[in-house]
Amino acid sequence: MASSRSLIIIPARLHSTRLPRKLLLAETGKTLIQHTYEAARRAKRPAGIVIAADSEEIAAAVRQFGGAVEMTSPACASGTDRVAEVARKLADVDILVNVQGDEPELSGDAIDLAVELLERDPAAMMSTLATPIRDKAKLHDPACVKVVFDARQRALYFSRSLIPHPREWREELLTANPPVFYQHLGIYAYRREFLLKLAELPRPDIEKTENLEQLRVLHAGYPLMVGVVDEPSIGIDTPADYREFVQRWNAR
Repeated sequence: MASSRSLIIIPARLHSTRLPRKLLLAETGKTLIQHTYEAARRAKRPAGIVIAADSEEIAAAVRQFGGAVEMTSPACASGTDRVAEVARKLADVDILVNVQGDEPELSGDAIDLAVELLERDPAAMMSTLATPIRDKAKLHDPACVKVVFDARQRALYFSRSLIPHPREWREELLTANPPVFYQHLGIYAYRREFLLKLAELPRPDIEKTENLEQLRVLHAGYPLMVGVVDEPSIGIDTPADYREFVQRWNAR
């Protein structure tokens, strides 16, 4: 049964380092932010979607395709901070799902799993997702964020480096079952009260060094649940990522 007290928020920032203004790219006939919005609509548990924009250009694009949008400060340090700014106005929502604006192929089932992890465990404050890595090139790609987690599915660490790092490389590590390596996917679910607390925490050095906001949670000592999905979502970080997405879309 869908939860009437969960909501998807998509933080949408106009400027990005490796692919400028990527959320407004529209070679498929739709902007990237519209693709992500439509992907998120496939989730069954959340009651709705709000896009948290940092610029009027993004907001205008969202209104054009009929999406709900809230303006947020351009000074937000991370997507989490942008989601928290909107969450402060949503006292009747229990769970907020942060879906990154550059995830046009995220499945509805993945979003539902992130919510379900919190609905199943009242003690859990935050959740995210991961998928097995079977491609050696990804292990050494800093854009592919890796995660390791414990037997209770609580995250131990996230890194742009290879973790765990094999003392001796063996090709069968890529095909092992259970998997050895996991890629972190760009989705989080938070209980509202925890999200508002998280936004007030200082950014620790490990977060600044890796440029990974989820490390703020681990540094502060909070458990972060990790759900595993078999189909990886492909975030759009570079011009090559976007070209490949356009090719996949046009081939449908």
